[in-house]
Amino acid sequence: MDPLVIVAKLQKIIQENLQRVGDTMISGGVDNMEKYQYMLGQARAYQYMLQEISNLLKQKEQKDEQGNVIDIGQGSTKT
Repeated sequence: MDPLVIVAKLQKIIQENLQRVGDTMISGGVDNMEKYQYMLGQARAYQYMLQEISNLLKQKEQKDEQGNVIDIGQGSTKT
């Protein structure tokens, strides 16, 4: 199986869990501050994981890109 497919599936699962936690918090499913703090921690952890996956994918995209850098010089600027 392609590693990017696995990563996409993992992202989807994490996103669904984040959505579920958010929905529970918004709909009044939190009955005490301890539970609220726990769910807030879960949401932050899911967001952190999604951001880290995104950062890793950006690094892969930058390594995969092959191209030439063309210096077009400094053009005249209007003042």
